Order: sequence, then C-alpha cells, then structure tokens
Amino acid sequence: MRAGKIIAVTGTAPLSSEGRTVAKGDAAGQARRCLEIIQSAIEGLGGKLSDVTRTRILLTRIEDWERVATVHGEFFRSISPANTIMQVVRFIDPDWLVEIEADAVVEAGNRSIAGSDEKR
Repeated sequence: MRAGKIIAVTGTAPLSSEGRTVAKGDAAGQARRCLEIIQSAIEGLGGKLSDVTRTRILLTRIEDWERVATVHGEFFRSISPANTIMQVVRFIDPDWLVEIEADAVVEAGNRSIAGSDEKR
C-alpha cells in the first residue's frame, strides 16, 4: 500500500504467481522470491528499491539468517536499509521458512545513517 510518499509492503510470503509455495526447504530461494515480490510491489506503486528505508526478515529457523542475509544483500547492498532479523514460531503455511517486509519513502531526497555524515 502507498500513502503519500510512504510505501509499506508487509507479510510477503514465498509464493509463485499461481499462489504456490516456491523453493520448499530452501530459505535463500524463498527469500529471493519474497524480495522479487517486494520489488515488484514497490515499483508498481511508483517507487524503486533505492527508496527502501527499512526491511524486516522473519524466519522459522534462525540458523538460516546468513543465507537469507546474503540474498538480501543481492537486492540491497548499495542501499543499506535498516534491517531486523527475527525468529517466529511458524507462518500460516508450514512450508514457508521466511517472510519479508519493506518500507520505502518515495522522493525522500538524501538520507543519512545515524552517527554518520554520509549522505545517500
């Protein structure tokens, strides 16, 4: 959803366009699909990945965090949004290992990292 300059993409699950779970048993593959969906949603609402300011990664197996973080880096390495990774008990579909959320601010101009003079 978009409200003014804010785009919020929540509860993105690893689903194909037909609504089926993708990459069963593969957290990295599921993360990639979630991030593809997020990218499409943001772009569909007039934003771009570089507008993303925060992501949240929810995992059912916390030991998957490094593999999922690697995929997250493929999408966001040069953007460096604030990110939280947390473990949850389960999702609606027990085959889902990951869900990802993203917040974006469209046309936000420069932003800086707390404690830094660096501008983006």
